[in-house]
Amino acid sequence: MKKVTMADVAKLANVSKSTVSQYLNKRYEYMSEETRKRIARAIEELGYQPNIIARSLKQKTTATIGVIVFNILHMLTIQVLHAIEEACQERGFHVIVCNTDDDPEKEKKYIEMLRAKQVDGLIIFPTGKNAEIYQKMVEERFPLIFVDRMVPGIKADAVLLDNKKAAALAVEYLAERGYQRIGVVAPPLVSHVIPRMERIEGFRQTLTEKGLPVIADYVVATEISSIQSELAKLFASGRPPQALFAINDLTLMEILHFVKNNGIHVPDDLALISIDDVPFADIYTPTLTTIAQPTFAMGKKAAERLFMQITKKQKHKPQIFRFPPTLIERKSVRQRGNHNDGRQ
Repeated sequence: MKKVTMADVAKLANVSKSTVSQYLNKRYEYMSEETRKRIARAIEELGYQPNIIARSLKQKTTATIGVIVFNILHMLTIQVLHAIEEACQERGFHVIVCNTDDDPEKEKKYIEMLRAKQVDGLIIFPTGKNAEIYQKMVEERFPLIFVDRMVPGIKADAVLLDNKKAAALAVEYLAERGYQRIGVVAPPLVSHVIPRMERIEGFRQTLTEKGLPVIADYVVATEISSIQSELAKLFASGRPPQALFAINDLTLMEILHFVKNNGIHVPDDLALISIDDVPFADIYTPTLTTIAQPTFAMGKKAAERLFMQITKKQKHKPQIFRFPPTLIERKSVRQRGNHNDGRQ
């Protein structure tokens, strides 16, 4: 079957090839409404598909960006991606999404692959372990944005939550309701995962400011698959925490499995608060008090900053954008009064 060309479309629509090209590039101001309709009918009738590779070579743009995420299962990732895709759709750009599972080697391969495909820019939720590659892109002035994590020493835009403030909101909320023994549940604490470290730092700092003890055993920082077994050890001790703070949605899920499997009642036996406003927070029983990230605004900002670099409309100065968290009060924390519970 003969491949349909732009010349075929032009002939059927009774216009020049340059007019069809202008139509495909959405330069509608150069033609009448009737001409637009004729070209659209011709494209549909012939089943014409533009040669994107040829167009990208001519225009020096693929109208495509790459987004590399470290965990596509994260609530934050899904919602930020939605906002990025929407912003790209408005500009006629396509998005290629790659998931690294927080593996630096996979991240390296995806960066190389996407750049080989001539994407116009990258939005990366970085592993933090490919500093040389990040730095090379910065030096080449290749459009680059980090999301959720920044990378120390790399002068690139970063869009992330005010993590210390988020942890402080959780501890303050619990302390104001009389909780004194407060624990935190997190994935392993590694220095290059900046948000994790900032949330733990904010947690400890706010406990100290509130005159509450920072108990090492109450900091459960382990692989997601080990959280339930570590909680079992903690709650088998004579003095378990009265409240738990989950630093993200994945740790929250493990806590919820743990309390269900062990007959622990929230909030009567244990108060619970987490970062990430999960979709089931207001239908779970009891409804879950959470600290929401402004994910849509974060995704929109990441896209805006990337397009600012792609279009080169103004001189680029890298900035770090920290977004404020919002506490959403529900029923997983109760008012205790300033006293200890019966469990010692």
